[in-house]
Amino acid sequence: MTSAMSNDLDPGGRVAVVTGGGSGLGRVVAHALVADGYRVAVLGRTRDTLEETATGSARPDRVLVAPADVSTAADVDTAFQRVRDTWGRVDVLVNNAGTFGPNGDPDEIEPEDWSRTIGVNLTGTFLCARAAFAAMKAQRPQGGRIINNGSISAYAPRPGSAAYTASKHAVAGLTKSLSLDGRPYGIACGQIDIGNAATEMTSAMGGGVRQADGSVRPEPTFDPVHVGEAVLHMANLPPDVNVQSMTILATTMPFIGRG
Repeated sequence: MTSAMSNDLDPGGRVAVVTGGGSGLGRVVAHALVADGYRVAVLGRTRDTLEETATGSARPDRVLVAPADVSTAADVDTAFQRVRDTWGRVDVLVNNAGTFGPNGDPDEIEPEDWSRTIGVNLTGTFLCARAAFAAMKAQRPQGGRIINNGSISAYAPRPGSAAYTASKHAVAGLTKSLSLDGRPYGIACGQIDIGNAATEMTSAMGGGVRQADGSVRPEPTFDPVHVGEAVLHMANLPPDVNVQSMTILATTMPFIGRG
């Protein structure tokens, strides 16, 4: 697929930043972007897994490894400055980094675990969007696209997921705010909400997941390559088109009617 937003001032290819790029969906998305001709910076806490993402891509020479804790402002600012110093701009940010956080009734969730989950899923998404927003406002041509990884939990919770669900509901609000605030600068923002892509984070679902009625049942998953394709579609839209919200999920998972 050829990028609809490529421009003649950037002959080396458009520049994307993918957070949580060392594993799971972040790695899948990074590989999809590289294969489509992007230069991709992968952010995450562990250099070794980021290096594995780079070496496993179609063009390792087009991947910048940038270790960073997305919940720490200084780390995020340093990483984005590296991207700008290396490639001069940021065209796409995929805010993918996230954690399931604690599981249990609200009174069983430790405040520190709550704060840690909000720190990664919400504050981390904001800090990276903040850095990308600044780059996209300053660069010429101005503008770009931010794609936030939400969750179907942004719409309906699973039992015992107060921290995760609250963080993803908040990400949905942040996405809308970024979308509105970005309009004067040509910055589009959309959200992809994913249900049961087969990654390390969802590996337990085949053995059974607690349902709203108290039962424990296995749930279907789907090949995460389709998430990479969906994100690539969103990223490659022309500047005057935006997918504000996309839901991609295993067809027969118990999401519709959950509750």
